[in-house]
Formats: sequence, C-alpha cells, structure tokens
Amino acid sequence: MRVFLVNPSHLSFGVAVITPRWLFVLAAATPSIYGDPILVDETLDLIDFARIQPGDVVGIGVHTGNALRGYEVGNQARARGAYVVYGGIHATLYPDEPHVRGGAHAVVKGDGDLVWPQVVADCVKGNPQRVYEAGRLPGDSMLPARWDLIQRDRYMWASVQTVRGCPKHCSFCSVWRTDGQAPRQRTSDAVVQEVVQLRRLGFRFIALADDNFYPVTKTDLAQAARRQDRTRLLELESMRDERLLLMRRLAKLPKDLIFFTQITMEAAEDHEFLDAMREARIKGALVGVESITPEGLKDVYKGFNATGDALVARLRTFRAHDIHVLGSFIFGLPSDRQDTFAATAALASKADVTFAQFVMLTPYPGTIDFEKWARTASEATREVDGVPYSQHWLIPRNKRPQVYTHHPVMSPDEIRTYTQRTWDQFYSLRAVWRRSRCVKELRGRLAFILVSKLYRSMYANTGITTDSGRAARSVKWSRWLAAPLQRLFSAQPMPDLAMPEVEAEASAA
Repeated sequence: MRVFLVNPSHLSFGVAVITPRWLFVLAAATPSIYGDPILVDETLDLIDFARIQPGDVVGIGVHTGNALRGYEVGNQARARGAYVVYGGIHATLYPDEPHVRGGAHAVVKGDGDLVWPQVVADCVKGNPQRVYEAGRLPGDSMLPARWDLIQRDRYMWASVQTVRGCPKHCSFCSVWRTDGQAPRQRTSDAVVQEVVQLRRLGFRFIALADDNFYPVTKTDLAQAARRQDRTRLLELESMRDERLLLMRRLAKLPKDLIFFTQITMEAAEDHEFLDAMREARIKGALVGVESITPEGLKDVYKGFNATGDALVARLRTFRAHDIHVLGSFIFGLPSDRQDTFAATAALASKADVTFAQFVMLTPYPGTIDFEKWARTASEATREVDGVPYSQHWLIPRNKRPQVYTHHPVMSPDEIRTYTQRTWDQFYSLRAVWRRSRCVKELRGRLAFILVSKLYRSMYANTGITTDSGRAARSVKWSRWLAAPLQRLFSAQPMPDLAMPEVEAEASAA
C-alpha cells in the first residue's frame, strides 16, 4: 500500500512559483510505517494513473478553482481500486460534493495535520469514515513540512506558514469563515526551524504563506486598551510581541534570504512593524487594495482601506520601508464604471506598486458575495449542460462564462475586455522597464522583466479573463520562462546552517 498526495491542476507549467505547502505538511503527517508518500503537484506535471494500485490511499486537496480537476483525479483513482480522500477549503465547505462528484471514500473538514494518520489507518483497515471533523488546530499543533521530499529544481519559492486565520470579514473572501477570525500563530522557533531547513536545501526566496501576516493592528490595541478588562489587551500584546520576535530572529539568518507575505493595508500605519519587516528582509507583500473608490470598498466590506491620495501615501509607505507591494485589485464591482479601469492602473503606477493583479469579481463559495448572489441573482439559476451557475466550478473550463454577476451599467464583454486591457497596460514592456528601476544592476533589471512577464503570463492569461486558446499559448510561454528563472531564484545549499541564537529574544519577549 502506498500513499499519494495530489495537488490537482488543469494547467501544468513544468516549474511552479510557490510550493503547495499542504502537500509537504500532510507528507509529514503520514506515518512512516507506510513509507514516504508520493507527492504529485499537477502544476508541474499531470499525474500518472498507472502508478496507482488497488489498496493505495490517494489524498486530494481542493479549493474551488481546482475542484473539477480534483474530481477527475479522484474518479480515476477510485476506478483503479484506490481509497480516495478529499480535503482543503472546498471540501470543507461542501463535504458531500466529493462523494457525489469525485468518487470519495472520505472527506476531511478543517486542518488535516493531526487527523491524517487516522484517515490512512482507517483506509488500510477498509473502513474509512465518510467525514472527518478535524476542526481548527492551535498554532503549536501545526506540523512542520517534510521539505526533504521536495523536488528542489521545480520550485522558485518555498513556503512557510506563521499564522492561520484572519480577523477581517471581506465580502469576497472565505478565509475568515473556513480558518476563523481568531489568528492562530505558530511559535517563532517552529517557523525559524523550517526556514533554516529550506536554506540548507538551497532556497533563498520564501513565502510566509499566511492569511494575514499583520493579525494585530494598532487600532485593535487601542480599542482593547479602552476596556476595563485588560485580558484582551494582554493577549493582543503577546501576539504582537511574538510577531516582532519572529522578525528579529529572521533578521539573524543569512543575508541572502528574501521573504514575501500577505498583509492588510493597515500595516502602513505601524512604522515599528514595517521597520521590523525591513530588518527581517521581508521584501514584498501582497496588499489587498481591491478598489480605489469609497463606493467600491463599501461593496466589499473593506472600509478600513484608504482611497485617493491617502491610498497612494499608504502604498508608498511600504516602499519607503523597502517593501515592494503586489497590489490586488477587483474589477466588476457594482460601483465600477468604464473609467475605473484606467484610473486603477494610473493609481497603481502613481503609488509605485511593483507588481499588480487585476481579477474580476467572482462569487466563490463560503463568501458573503456568493451567498447574496446565489440567493438573489437571476444569473445563479442559469445553466450550462445542466449545471447551474451557482455551481460554476463544476462547469468544464472551456464552457464556463467569463463573468457571472450582473453589472448595472457594463456588459460581461466590456468588463472582461477592460480587465485584460489593464493587465496589458500595466505589464507593457515600457511600464515594466520603468518599474525595474527599483533594481540597481542591469542583470537584476533584466531578471525583473522576465519575472514580470512570467507573472502576467501565468495569471493574466490563464484566469477567468481569458479564453482556452490564449491559456494554452500562455502555458508554453511560461514553461519557456520558468526554467531559467528557477535557477535565478536558487542559491548554493548551506547544509551546515545553524539556528540563530535565542538568548536576546528570550529576554526581550
């Protein structure tokens, strides 16, 4: 009996940008008595079903975007006599769907770190449970990944998680419902141990794959300080201290290590935190800007963001602390108009945003947007081959509509066209060359151009805004770009790298 762990994908690029962390965490959770699990990341290469034998256990992690491919994999694995188990955000939201659509024997809801050994053991006994309620693990129970199983030459960036959960409640996001609004932090020691292991292997670019790297804001602390009961204040201060301790320890690691994370706009108001990020060489952050107008922010329940000159100032504050911003923008909000697209691109340029992504509003399960749309919008009941739009992830990719939600003044084709035009404008060669001035050496500027073109190719040309023909061409182009860039991101292994000293941190904590 062998254990397979599969990250499904319809598109394979040969080389991936960031490691799918869950594969390596569940590999660590797989008991050694079953041998090393076989990891299959289909963003690299599609699975070879001939390797699957009767009695094997096949674990498949699905989010909404790859659920249909996951079900294809599960059905074929079950047809070969394997036990099929699903997990991930989508399976947590819809635990019955993998049984109906994907040949599941079992579904794991929640964090699989600790329950996975029991799932495998039950399959070996021939008696898996239909659903396993794994719940949400505290930070000190989260397992480190088994990075010894990684194909080092297939990934540009590694990933380490420091916290799960997000205290916000953005209308388009399901994280705060699936992972909770109470952030669950891992200890700095657990995080640094993984980072050290990865640098020993030759990784020097590492994504801190968190829902929100800034879980405690200055506003949170101020509100807690006004309460008579100081319990909450002490709790928040402890979380913040642990964040700062982590960054002090990261700063002591080799100077060629570079980190990237995801953070909310409010961090721009916290100069102490940004200074700590700079010292820790957290050089980049995905910042959810979403909309540049007050009306748009109201649409997505993100009133804590800024607009206009205040937004530009906040984004520039990140750059002032040597943190490059990957700005994330949503198009197709009810308040958007035709001039919103060009205005957004102009603001991104004015604010010195280094990278940007422009996505069209899509109602994803588990979000407020989805619930409102599925309950009230006439589009939700429309069908493609008998599948309603309200289950759009089950529609074959080549038949899916480009835009799902009705807009009061723009047609779906207009939204799609303007979105693609914004990608093209922001990632034009002239614009990319201008932004590459953030890198000093000519070699670095050329690398910046290649990275920008790869990012655009992977995300602008393979998402909802594009057709299947353009996606296929993009995959070929991305494969050509990815291999040399992977070598650019790698470094010489440091097998003897030691953990940084902790005496100073212990006294400061």
